[in-house]
Amino acid sequence: MSGKKVVVGMSGGVDSSVAAWLLKKQGYDVIGVTMQIWQEEEQAVQEENGGCCGLSAVEDARKVAWELGIPYYVMNFRKEFKSHVMDYFVDEYVHGRTPNPCIACNRFVKWESLLKRSMDIGAEYIATGHYARVEQLPNGRYALRKSATAAKDQTYALYNLTQQQLSHTLMPVGDYTKEEIRAMAEEMNLPVAHKKDSQEICFIPDNDYAKFIEENAGHVPPEGDFVDMDGKVLGRHKGISHYTIGQRKGLNLSMGHPVFVAAIRPETNQVVIGNSDNIFTDTVRCTNLNWMAVDGLHGETMKVDAKIRYSHKGAGCQIKELEKGIVECVFEEPQRAPTPGQAVVFYSGDYVVGGGTIL
Repeated sequence: MSGKKVVVGMSGGVDSSVAAWLLKKQGYDVIGVTMQIWQEEEQAVQEENGGCCGLSAVEDARKVAWELGIPYYVMNFRKEFKSHVMDYFVDEYVHGRTPNPCIACNRFVKWESLLKRSMDIGAEYIATGHYARVEQLPNGRYALRKSATAAKDQTYALYNLTQQQLSHTLMPVGDYTKEEIRAMAEEMNLPVAHKKDSQEICFIPDNDYAKFIEENAGHVPPEGDFVDMDGKVLGRHKGISHYTIGQRKGLNLSMGHPVFVAAIRPETNQVVIGNSDNIFTDTVRCTNLNWMAVDGLHGETMKVDAKIRYSHKGAGCQIKELEKGIVECVFEEPQRAPTPGQAVVFYSGDYVVGGGTIL
């Protein structure tokens, strides 16, 4: 691969820094780029909370690029980030769904926008510090393969990448454990060798989703009724954007036993409360499908392992297409709190088959 140009998305963290070093070592012509997506630079205090997009991220990435002897640029993606990530995040909560902003950011900003600009300047690939691997399968399709370390695997958050994007993507960190990556950074004396991993959502550093939604939504959902499974009113809620399926804390309902959010009904502005049994189901439906290892089900039923959230270990299920654009997943065992707006991702062994957005 000697001399092929690759743009590495550098967040200022240890993973992307080592990714750049590995690719340079492999003979690529490496260019470092930090994507400036934060809307107000003076709010870069988010860095203290582990954010990846503010001014100190730029400074750290610049130092690493200098250390590695590679060109480095900052590209402004604020407009794309606001449209595809922040506005989407607010809109989903307002409509009673629970979004996954990192999946949207990966698909539309870190890949779609960065890849286009990178190819415009003559690069053949983009690369990131994600813990995942890209492979071309015998059937010719590109698919993500789980990383060498299950503890850090990030394939769930990348399931929505297209075939074209995958064919121009390198993920060198996926072959290593986090400990090995930190050891490499130490060996190179990189200034970010011991930098902590980013946490929480980068544009909500204080983790107060409801406040962010109130400040950024044109219409904030009003207070409404908590109801039980039979529709009986139990009390008042603060607005549907404050809740997610499976939530137990912060309900302020004295029921004498543990209760959970079982459903959110934006059309009636109700939050449905149930017991633990009510938040388990063996059937999940999804839409907004993206296929990787296969190009669709074509009327067939397929056995896969599916993850319904990032931290989910995955569970066996059968998937089939009910109608064009909607897949039904029937799990072997009931799963806890599959949540509308979140992703369900299908795996065959270590490979991502595809995935979609839970209905």
